[in-house]
Amino acid sequence: MGAFDPLRDQLTQAAREFGGDVVSGVLSGLVDDVDRALREELEIFPVCHHSPASALAMVRRLREKQPKVIYLELCEDLQPLLTELRNCRLPVAVQAFATEIDGFPASWAPLSVVAPITEASAEYQAISYALETPGVELVLVDRSTDHVFQWAPKEEPAKKEYAEEPGLHGDAVGVEIGDLRPRFAELEEHLLHHGKVRHWSEWWDQYVEQPLAGADYDTYRQVMVLIGSLFRHLDRDADRLAVDEDRERYMWTRMREHLSASGADPADCLYVCGAFHAASRVEQFGLASTATYEISPRTGTKWLYGLIPSSHSAIEAQFGLASGSVSIAAASWAKSLTRGRLTPFRLTGQKGAPAGRKGGAPGKKGGAAGRKGGAPAGSVPPDDELVGPDLRRDAPRGEVTDRLSGFLSKPPALDEMDEAELLGWSVDIVRLARRNGYLASTADAIAVFETSILLAGMRNRARPTPYDFQDAAVTCIEKDSVPGRRDVRRLCEILLGGDRVGEVGYDALPPLARDVYDRLEPLGLDLEKRTIQRALLDLNADPHLAPCSDLLWMLRYLLPSDAVRPIMGERRLGERSIQESWDVAFGKHQRSIIELGYEGVTIEQVLEQRLRRAAWDPKATAAVALAAVEDAVLFLGSRRFADELGQRAVELLASERSVDDAPEVLRRIRRLMAYYRAHEPELPAWCEEFATSGYAQYCTLLPTAFVADDAGVRQVAAMLGFLFSMESLAISLGCDRAQLELAVQQSHPEAPSKVALLWAARSHLGLLSRAELRERCDELLANPLVVPSFPLYIIGFVQAMEPVPALTGFVVEVISKAFGRLPDRVLLPWLPKLITVLRDQAGELVPVLVREAGRTFPGTLDAVDAWVPPWSARPALAASAPAAVAASGPVAELLLGHPASCDAVAGLLGCEGSWQAPSPGGSLHREAAALLTAHPDPALAVAALLT
Repeated sequence: MGAFDPLRDQLTQAAREFGGDVVSGVLSGLVDDVDRALREELEIFPVCHHSPASALAMVRRLREKQPKVIYLELCEDLQPLLTELRNCRLPVAVQAFATEIDGFPASWAPLSVVAPITEASAEYQAISYALETPGVELVLVDRSTDHVFQWAPKEEPAKKEYAEEPGLHGDAVGVEIGDLRPRFAELEEHLLHHGKVRHWSEWWDQYVEQPLAGADYDTYRQVMVLIGSLFRHLDRDADRLAVDEDRERYMWTRMREHLSASGADPADCLYVCGAFHAASRVEQFGLASTATYEISPRTGTKWLYGLIPSSHSAIEAQFGLASGSVSIAAASWAKSLTRGRLTPFRLTGQKGAPAGRKGGAPGKKGGAAGRKGGAPAGSVPPDDELVGPDLRRDAPRGEVTDRLSGFLSKPPALDEMDEAELLGWSVDIVRLARRNGYLASTADAIAVFETSILLAGMRNRARPTPYDFQDAAVTCIEKDSVPGRRDVRRLCEILLGGDRVGEVGYDALPPLARDVYDRLEPLGLDLEKRTIQRALLDLNADPHLAPCSDLLWMLRYLLPSDAVRPIMGERRLGERSIQESWDVAFGKHQRSIIELGYEGVTIEQVLEQRLRRAAWDPKATAAVALAAVEDAVLFLGSRRFADELGQRAVELLASERSVDDAPEVLRRIRRLMAYYRAHEPELPAWCEEFATSGYAQYCTLLPTAFVADDAGVRQVAAMLGFLFSMESLAISLGCDRAQLELAVQQSHPEAPSKVALLWAARSHLGLLSRAELRERCDELLANPLVVPSFPLYIIGFVQAMEPVPALTGFVVEVISKAFGRLPDRVLLPWLPKLITVLRDQAGELVPVLVREAGRTFPGTLDAVDAWVPPWSARPALAASAPAAVAASGPVAELLLGHPASCDAVAGLLGCEGSWQAPSPGGSLHREAAALLTAHPDPALAVAALLT
């Protein structure tokens, strides 16, 4: 008769009475799974992810059993990273990262897998025990990170999206070690409703964590396997269950291979896995199984490994836990250690380990504080310290004792309320609320205290839990609005432990990250802090800080925008700041710096690779390549690399059949050429080739762009701007100007804006005079059928100021004529359209237009009435006005002797008048004559000098 036969019979009889044979089969299967897992020769330790109860049971079991081999459910290729945990402050995550993928869809890149680790987890306790205890071997047996994506569905992206700040893990795929949550939505909803809780984390804490925190080992194992089996039987996700079963086949295959190769005794081994996998039913389950499983080879993807910071909120976001649940679990873990007088396992030198805690927590880096009684952390205490008041001896390993019947048949022993703890919480939350702007008082503290007890009673709890306290605080303190950045629920999370953020130590960083920290050391900043720090660089007084400035600008390009932010100073082509001010927040973005280390050994190498990747991307354009050239000049200063990227820009421009990026191409090539002309003896060869290639390319595309609907007026204007500004250089290099003239002659646009742009181009080429252009515009304004679309013509002229700057004054003239001649009934409906079109299509050119108008129009309001526009005919002089008296002298005599030149200029300017004889005796210069008579010496000296 089996140990679980009475329980099986009892559950089967009850199920038949209330649910029929289906429910009876499920309940019987649960008992069978428990019996099967406990009878397995290799001891299975079921865990739940980040569960304090699992961690407590792990500490107790490791000290008692002292296994020689620990098999851990974690990606097998992550094992080399575990030794670096001693250089970190938990929580951190071990990460596998791949940018160059082979065998996976290209849209999945980059691939990232993370496995977060906290101190309050059974996995970390097992890792610490194995690494700190001589003679103990730790073996990771779960599928590799490559297989994580091999087994992912191909029709969906293999990544999850998370907010960057609360996530810290980015879009990585999380390895859910020991994940234990019902995958049957109706079951979870039923449990939450009858448990009178809001979310799964609260239900788990109330009905599993607290009862199992002090349970003996056999009870813990049986209950955890029972829960895992229940969730497994009710799982409706067939695809995910198939992947889980493949993982179980993988793990059992790896364990049998290791036992066969090492000759280890299964009695000295411990298999740590999720409770869901402990209730496995695959044919490869157990050491006695002879079923084989063929593990597929890995793909050609090159994986890189490292440690990244994690946080409680990141773990909650990635694994769907309630906000604050991991912080509450950490607080429960610390309290249980103190209450049970247990010493957890910690890696020697672990950062952030509190010193002096009762029970012997490790001390400062480089060693561990002795446990009470003299046993260091990681060692095994005497047998008499293993059994506390709430820990009973479990049965021998060969014998299975039914502990489930007693656990399920009686209510859990609930702890009595700790009034001092609850009172401290109530007082502290009021104090914290005041600091954050709430009008809280002592009365609110009393209300929180009493409401917590009331809520716990309504939910059948002997003592208020942190979740009851949170609800009570929100009820009693939260008002209509949140006065500051944090609401009361967030304040409760801070009070109960806060969002602890991990940190990867310097020694565990990749070479690139260490190089960054070393090169920025002259700034005197503590780059490990998560706060924003201000760096001041006076490059004139301290030239040795120039390399720091260069590195900060490169990091500005590579890291998120708020990781390195310039407050004062800029870097542009041909310009360098003499003083700079930076806000640096490396502590918050340590993950991004670490992931840069996966791409190269130095920042310069990573930057060059990214620029090269951008320029040679299949979707790259000439504008993208020119941007890469500019960045290479700014940040790397490598002429060779810039020339390589520039040659790539020439190739891309010659192959383009679209003009969408013409404005960007024009802007960047102008800036680059201006830089090279100012700082180099001659233009690079690729610039000359770019000019000739672009000249030929745009001349070819110009007629089509003028009539194409998908080519905007701004793009066509940019093409003309390139042709006109590069014309002299292109012609000097062998291009023919006739090609441009033919392209303009072959252009026949119909859109009003492009028609105006074509007129401007013909005017620039001398094919249309200014008088003819003015006449055409006057005809448009005089035609009532064209007036509604006249704003589009203005847009074309405004855009023409880019390729033909000489037309700026004419554009002011055209707009002024429109405002002066059109009646209000036409102008008022027409004006909003003009403003909207100018804002949308020519926003960057409007300031140029305004400056030209400011030079054209009078500067004062009084002068407007008497002002005559320069493009208007000047009124004839009044007949009564006295004739001006012409001056006499050599100049007057020269002009009178050769009047043809003055007549030609007057005719060109439209001036009318007649020649006058000079006044005799130089009457206009009496003052000058008197001055020379009184002081003849200067005049005589000049005359002597000239003779």
